[in-house]
Amino acid sequence: MNYTQLSSAIQAYTENTETDFVLNIPLFIRQAEQRIYNSVQFPSIRKNVMGVVSTTSTYLSAPDDFLAVYSLAVVDADGNYEYLLNKDVNFIRQAYPNPTDTGLPRYYALFGPLVSGSTITDELTFILGPKPDANYNVELHYYYYPESITVAADGQTWLGDNFDSVLLYGSLVEAYTYMKGEQDMMALYNQKFMEALALAKRLGDGMERQDAYRSGQFRQRVT
Repeated sequence: MNYTQLSSAIQAYTENTETDFVLNIPLFIRQAEQRIYNSVQFPSIRKNVMGVVSTTSTYLSAPDDFLAVYSLAVVDADGNYEYLLNKDVNFIRQAYPNPTDTGLPRYYALFGPLVSGSTITDELTFILGPKPDANYNVELHYYYYPESITVAADGQTWLGDNFDSVLLYGSLVEAYTYMKGEQDMMALYNQKFMEALALAKRLGDGMERQDAYRSGQFRQRVT
């Protein structure tokens, strides 16, 4: 289902083609996408980037579209990957209290927003422990919000192509909330959305994760 088809379906299901309603359809869809992406950990909401940490700083800037960490690894001079363990800032400060404590980083923590002079930005940073004893490449796998179907150049996204039911009913819940629709229809749309979401979780948190190596991530049993 592409954006044009989705927009038409929303208007047909709600029997609403008023100008203000149609203008808000992209908002309904983006709200639904956000709910879905925060409910199901599809592989399509992960990406990876390479970066560099140096001996001059214990900090690493997060990407602009960063939401949460999936994994963070330091790559040594031989190309070996060392996956860092997630801790909190207090642990790293206590474990490596002296700025001269250096070595191959073993741990990381979300430190907080990046501060530039007197300006606090919206972007987060990581603190590493210990401080790097050399310049290292790092590979960050992280969660982000994929491009919305409302702005995709071809009007298509992975979610629209592979699980359009959860996107449609999620959008209808948002649309009917905007319309202040009848409670029985609202309950029906929400029920259909939750049914579709359960199937999506079976895929994203179940079948796509049966052979996952990392036991710390959520994994739904598939029968």
